[in-house]
Amino acid sequence: MSKNRGKLNTPTECVSVTALALCLCLAQTLRGQIRFTDVTELTGVTFEHTDGSSGSRYIVESVSAGVALFDYDGDKDVDIYFLNGAALQGAVFETPPRNALYRNDGNFSFTDVTDRSGLGDTGYGLGVTVGDYDNDGDADVYLNNLGPNVLYRNNGDGTFTDVTKSAGVGNGDKVGAGTCFLDMDGDGDLDLFVSNYLKWSPAIHVPHRMKGFPQYGTPLDYPPEPDTMYRNDGDGTFTDVSAICGIGEYPGTGMGTVCGDYDNDGDTDIFVGNDVMGNFLFANDGLGRFEEVGLLAGVAYDYYGREQASMGVDCGDYDNDGRLDFFMTSYTQELSTLYHNLGDGIFEDATIASGAGVGTLNDVTWGTGLVDFDNDGDRDIFIASGHVQDNVENYDSRTTYPQLNIVQMNTGEGRFINVSDDCGTGMEVRLASRGAGFDDMDNDGDVDVVVLNSRTSPTILRNDSSGAGHWLKVRLQGVKANRDGVGARVKVVAGDLTLVDEVHSGRGYQSHFGTCLHFGLGRRRRIDRIEVRWIGGGTDVFTGTGADQSVTLVEGKANPASTR
Repeated sequence: MSKNRGKLNTPTECVSVTALALCLCLAQTLRGQIRFTDVTELTGVTFEHTDGSSGSRYIVESVSAGVALFDYDGDKDVDIYFLNGAALQGAVFETPPRNALYRNDGNFSFTDVTDRSGLGDTGYGLGVTVGDYDNDGDADVYLNNLGPNVLYRNNGDGTFTDVTKSAGVGNGDKVGAGTCFLDMDGDGDLDLFVSNYLKWSPAIHVPHRMKGFPQYGTPLDYPPEPDTMYRNDGDGTFTDVSAICGIGEYPGTGMGTVCGDYDNDGDTDIFVGNDVMGNFLFANDGLGRFEEVGLLAGVAYDYYGREQASMGVDCGDYDNDGRLDFFMTSYTQELSTLYHNLGDGIFEDATIASGAGVGTLNDVTWGTGLVDFDNDGDRDIFIASGHVQDNVENYDSRTTYPQLNIVQMNTGEGRFINVSDDCGTGMEVRLASRGAGFDDMDNDGDVDVVVLNSRTSPTILRNDSSGAGHWLKVRLQGVKANRDGVGARVKVVAGDLTLVDEVHSGRGYQSHFGTCLHFGLGRRRRIDRIEVRWIGGGTDVFTGTGADQSVTLVEGKANPASTR
């Protein structure tokens, strides 16, 4: 890894001399605006991740695990749920590892409430999503494990009940990955998409060596697995509709997933990052039937037509043109990739042109988010990094197992600058990071970061960005639409600035975050209007809102000002 992460790594990442000079000039002008402070030791969080390893180097160890940021108790503070591994064959633990839920008590102080909550799952955690599947006003949790999976219903009193069997969403004995709630058919309740990584068990483990050193294998050693779609039947149960909806036709090696309306036709589509094979983009016909269009849309492969070891994926409008773009992380010697939405269902790989991949070539990149960290009105990029091979230094001088995370700052002109070296103590942490979540953990108007690190404690970063702009947080409450407003598109107009976003359930690297939408406004103090297009039909327009506040917009009601 280069000492200065803002420098270009290889000619593959290079741009023209003129563009490079412009980037360096802008970097000097904008240096220091985004800053993170590592506050992990002050938070009271004592969670320690394990991958359950015993020395056999099973492939599932290398891909664990995600993290969820959500308000489990309805107090408007964002809580943290860490996924954990479990003992694999040959491993012995005196106390079984389990997931951990930490209640946010404010000002970056957290209390472990795992025991009381009932969320101390002891399965092998890989992916997680959160959504109000029964529309009762609280957040439920679904775990995509190294089988079986688990659905926890929120009881509304700070406790959860395992309802997997009665709901019918255990998904068999499979290797989990990303997962998302979405309303695929616009009927007002949340359906469930479950990505599956590959067909694996200890009995078919394939050992590997590199230059005499033991190594984790690749997904090419094992058969791919089709993903799963569950339709919500509205009575607390789900039906597996994978075969009839089209999802089950395509075996893949799914990892990160995100659902969003990429073609702006009013329904929710699904992006699946596949490890060492073409990515899937499932286009929704509005009735819950899907067509796989990744190749036609231009997101299956990178600019050179190569499959990537796709890890995490997020979507957001990075250039404020009203269309959702995708940013995807990947393996070492592959750039993290920015897919720019051109409209009409077509994307282009804008990684090199935008500079979004600078500094990622020698890393293995995982959790990611398109987030406006400095509230200037455009989305920056955070990338969590850490190698798969814990002994890689023995045979590859270009990289390391523990790695530094990355921040790409948006210049507002469709370009990014790697400012990681100038973002404070929070970016000096060097570990093997995996899942990452992004939300305003202290309710001060900017977005903070929580990173799950493999085999050790997490990293919690407070956003201390200087000169940050104004902001608006929007929480949706559906009435005819699903209660969380998952899939709803929100447009915020503030003077010359127009921003769009959607509510996602499950995103990044097998993680969940951002149910409450965050909009950076820059210098703008007042919002002209907020438009909400709900899944299932209907658009509300809210006016008269000031900046620097949180608002809850209820479908069909004049809140906070007027609606139509």
